[in-house]
Amino acid sequence: MVTFRRTMSAIFCGLCLSLAALPARADGVNAVASIAPVHSLLAGVMEGVGEPGLLVRGGRSPHDYVMKPSDAKMLHAAQAVFWIGPDMEGFLAKPIHALAAKVRVVRLGGNSDGAEGEEPHIWLDPRIAARMVGDMVRVLAEIDGANAARYRGNGKKIRAGLIALERDLHAFLKPIAVVPYLVYHDAYRHFEKRFDLASQGAVAVHAERPPGAKRVSALRRLIVAKKIVCVFTEPQFTPALAKMLTQGTGARLGVLDPLGAALPEGPGLYAGMMRGMARSMLACLGANG
Repeated sequence: MVTFRRTMSAIFCGLCLSLAALPARADGVNAVASIAPVHSLLAGVMEGVGEPGLLVRGGRSPHDYVMKPSDAKMLHAAQAVFWIGPDMEGFLAKPIHALAAKVRVVRLGGNSDGAEGEEPHIWLDPRIAARMVGDMVRVLAEIDGANAARYRGNGKKIRAGLIALERDLHAFLKPIAVVPYLVYHDAYRHFEKRFDLASQGAVAVHAERPPGAKRVSALRRLIVAKKIVCVFTEPQFTPALAKMLTQGTGARLGVLDPLGAALPEGPGLYAGMMRGMARSMLACLGANG
């Protein structure tokens, strides 16, 4: 019996020494993203280390989002929060100011100075998305040095994928680059500029405020005068107004999804969202390209 106990003790001590020799497991950063496209890029940077939290889920519009208690709890537990800015996620402006000083709040602006009033849908340009990834890598590596090499390696892979994505989308959209269209709200300037598209403007100046009768009449005249081929709405907005605008004009209706509302969350959402938007544009505009 004594021999048995000595043997088990030796095994236990040996196991403890073996475990002590293993490198410490780092769980990564407790990070939170505001919207699904930001979350997708962040999840790619953190792949193999951890999974970030997401505030605005299910394709809801961040323009009029109302935070839940679970969102507040997620924010206050975070080490880093990544968002676009108050022009995009206005609901986050006050909660972010209430966070502890130890929380890294990272505004992923398109301009070097992060100026207010910039069209905020910056992720729709793959080159700006690449800069966002660079910001994510830098901040995560500073917080979690043990996994810095993994973040940098993931970031490099994502940026290479974004270069290839931009090249593919340019070729895909080139046949319809001169075809005129309207979008529901002014959310696509970065996408349109990057891919040289022929947008003729937006139906609603502000996403949360539909246009009045005077503007609707002006838009119907514009559709006819400019030979608008397609009017694009979005999943979170009712298409009734777009149907009224296009009735009797010959213009078609399409859907653009700049948030990836119909896609599963995670690293693959960003590229899937961008390719999905390009396919929607080609489907609605292609017959006239």
